[in-house]
Amino acid sequence: MTWEGFWEEQARAQEVMQTVTNLKERIAAFGELKAALEDLGVLIDLGEEENEEGLVEEVTAALADLSRRVADMELQVMFSGPHDACNAIVSMHAGAGGTEAQDWVEMLLRMFTRWAENHRLKVSIMDMLPGDEAGVKSVTFSVTGPNAFGYLKSEKGVHRLVRISPFDAAGRRHTSFASVDVLPEVQDDVEVQIDPEDLRIDTYRSGGAGGQHVNKTDSAVRITHLPTGIVVQCQNERSQISNRNTAMKVLKAKLMDLEMQKKEAELAQMRGENKEIAWGSQIRSYVFHPYSLVKDHRTGVEVGNVDAVMDGELDEFITAYLLG
Repeated sequence: MTWEGFWEEQARAQEVMQTVTNLKERIAAFGELKAALEDLGVLIDLGEEENEEGLVEEVTAALADLSRRVADMELQVMFSGPHDACNAIVSMHAGAGGTEAQDWVEMLLRMFTRWAENHRLKVSIMDMLPGDEAGVKSVTFSVTGPNAFGYLKSEKGVHRLVRISPFDAAGRRHTSFASVDVLPEVQDDVEVQIDPEDLRIDTYRSGGAGGQHVNKTDSAVRITHLPTGIVVQCQNERSQISNRNTAMKVLKAKLMDLEMQKKEAELAQMRGENKEIAWGSQIRSYVFHPYSLVKDHRTGVEVGNVDAVMDGELDEFITAYLLG
């Protein structure tokens, strides 16, 4: 067996072990739910026998908690994809519209950050290009924690904003677009073949008010993968080595995603499917004016409280996408 074959076998073994661990955890969680349901049944029977009205509130609270746990488990079952358990790398870019679109990217960044905080996931900015006047032209960040990619893969696509622009002195309504790309962070045990000869690595001085170190040294790193033309960069770490390692993580994720898209295209061709495999379709609209509504165009889910959605309440959209 060659070294390449050996490492492939090791990667497969690691994947099998991770699958076994995940299944054991799900079985244990199911057992806990079964026990909780039995306890609730006993509590209800006790209340009926003794005509104890004081137990009604306790039973209601226990039932609500059990319903929430069942819904969570139903969602967990959907995380069966090969990369669902991975951390996520999210990239956002402003569409046409200048400052208005750049402000929209910043609003989406806040929305996803709030959502991650609610789920005890960690957000780390990897690279950010500020807007000329306000907002953000583009940003790449990681979301670290259990099933981060499994959750956020539903957000991949174009997000549309309709509102009265705060940057328009005439108070006119504007429509803005921002693209969101979500990739799984490649695990250390997954081998992605990258020939060093295929890379062009440039260093430059980090932009923005990054402090004394950032402003005076060429710590930012830009890596170009010559065969594919993929360009990644990172400037948010203090050392050039850290920025390079982070940029390589993003590059590996993008190359793996490219291979997945190629395989999907081949399968679609074999099935005779004519639909284009692309991630650029509009998935959701956020309307602030003339009415208040957020609508997901894939699932049909609508939420009238736009402010709550912008504060990170995305679970209804994510759940509908995963269970659809």
